[in-house]
Amino acid sequence: MTTSVTTPAPSPAGPARTARPGRRAPGGRARAWATRAPLMPALIFLVAVTQLPFVATLVISLFDWNSLSPDQRHFHGLSNYATVFTDPDMRDSVFTTILLTVAVVVASVVIGLLLALLLDRKFFGRGLVRTLLITPFLLVPVSAALLWKHVLYNPEYGLLNGAWAWVASLFGDHHAAQPDWISDMPLTAVEIALVWQWTPFMMLILLAGLQSRPAETLEAARLDGASAWQMFRYLTLPHLRRYLELGILLGSINIVQNFDAVFTITAGGLGTANLPYTIYQTFYQAHEYGLASAAGVVVVIGTIIIATFALRVVSSLFTQEEGRA
Repeated sequence: MTTSVTTPAPSPAGPARTARPGRRAPGGRARAWATRAPLMPALIFLVAVTQLPFVATLVISLFDWNSLSPDQRHFHGLSNYATVFTDPDMRDSVFTTILLTVAVVVASVVIGLLLALLLDRKFFGRGLVRTLLITPFLLVPVSAALLWKHVLYNPEYGLLNGAWAWVASLFGDHHAAQPDWISDMPLTAVEIALVWQWTPFMMLILLAGLQSRPAETLEAARLDGASAWQMFRYLTLPHLRRYLELGILLGSINIVQNFDAVFTITAGGLGTANLPYTIYQTFYQAHEYGLASAAGVVVVIGTIIIATFALRVVSSLFTQEEGRA
């Protein structure tokens, strides 16, 4: 007995086509462009406002360009960058920038942590105290610098000198010499003004970290007999590590670029000229466009490196919070 196997006749429409994996349908590409199209004007505007000026700065940094002698402009290669790292004034400004940034960030983080620990407790008038502590960060930087220069540091009518004379009078010295705060300690005067302005920023970040602590863990440690110092050392501080890193990195980005306090309080004199002020001096007073552009590119690259680490910390914070949820 023979069994016959019949083969189905091919369809008149021809063999069926299988879609290639990864190949987008014609309508999908149109939908994708329709979704992206409303964002294109904002993207073009962002590129035109931020990237094109930076590209122009990068090109100018390769030229020996003095605005007082525009006809003598010529290509200079990387010589301007070599000058940035070898010129004594530039090196001093880099050292001043590092010293200023480290001092302000460390002091504002420590004071901000103490204030955050205070505001984490419940007491009468806490909302008012929190508002008053945030106020310095809300001031315009130039206004804050002028406040410190004229209202507090002025050797003739400043409040600090008035307090100094009052304390001296308590000890019987009614003719104590009035210190000139800016002339006697110029860099410290700038640092104190910046610490006063940036401590609220650190306090807000750390206060948010304190208020996100798991209450059940703290209660369990308290029931186990842990002291306040042990709870802070082994529970609170490890929990605040990411928030401390975030505050330090974001604070460093802003302090590195600070220009207002140095320009307003000391005008860059007495060894307080940081790198942004030196760039301003090179560009506005010496009219060396190429050298100033090279220094600006160096600052931008350094800021991008710090910002990259800051973004990684922010990303890890969000990942950690999502894991808890």
